[in-house]
Amino acid sequence: MKAMKKPKKVSKLKMGLRALAVMAGAFITAYGLETILIPNNVSDGGVTGLSIVGSQLFGLPLGVLIAVLNIPFVFLGYKQIGRSFAIYSVLGIASLAYGTSIMHQLPTIIEGDTLLVTVVGGIIIGIGMGIALRNGGALDGIDMLAVLFSRRLPFGTSDLILFLNLFVFIVVSFVFGLQGAFLSGIAYYIASKVIQIVEEGLSGSKTYKIITSEPELMVEMIRDRLGRSATYNIVKGSYSKETYKEITCIINRLEDSKMKEIIYEIDPNAFVVVYDVAEVKGGNFKKRDIH
Repeated sequence: MKAMKKPKKVSKLKMGLRALAVMAGAFITAYGLETILIPNNVSDGGVTGLSIVGSQLFGLPLGVLIAVLNIPFVFLGYKQIGRSFAIYSVLGIASLAYGTSIMHQLPTIIEGDTLLVTVVGGIIIGIGMGIALRNGGALDGIDMLAVLFSRRLPFGTSDLILFLNLFVFIVVSFVFGLQGAFLSGIAYYIASKVIQIVEEGLSGSKTYKIITSEPELMVEMIRDRLGRSATYNIVKGSYSKETYKEITCIINRLEDSKMKEIIYEIDPNAFVVVYDVAEVKGGNFKKRDIH
């Protein structure tokens, strides 16, 4: 009986680099808040949005409110996700709180143009939050709350995040007005899309699952024309009771149209399922050269 291999520990250098990346993401987010959104009466979503409202209402430092209001969510993250996530999140939230304090006196870089404010502000805070999340930390605790609620309520995490942020923007409307709440919602939406791009990369990947009458020929053409390898899964139809070879192949987005062309040429009636992949590591994903 073979001895089980011990999992490799993350090196201290890699942990340090990830910590620096989380801090950098926090400072980028703080810059977007203090130089674009807040001076134009536009808020963010989540705990940061509530902190901005509290700062405007009670005159308390934004950094202090961000740090204090996120404490229960960090504890929740520790319980639900793990210690390393909680540590990186503490570092990120502390850096965001400190960043908003030291950048509070910086000049506003965009004023008046509401479209430009929401787009540029959303992009900057989205980049910052995306960098933090990609490296294992979070700058806002509302997502952790949504995860906890989703385990106890018959709703998905994304639906709960949307609901919780609708509550935040209603609160924002009492301070920044209805226009400010709408602009805050637009900026938050843009930021969420940028976060997704930063986490997944611009190219991204797709998984194709194909059931065809010509599985060997299909795999050979994919290998010859795309330089991609594929795997087989043996599947059985529940009605027909027939056994098939299901092809699984991962490609990048730029190869998507070529893959569809290959499938159509070989078997126009093939059963095809396609879904996005956030990250691919290891194996033979690196394609070979084709000529």
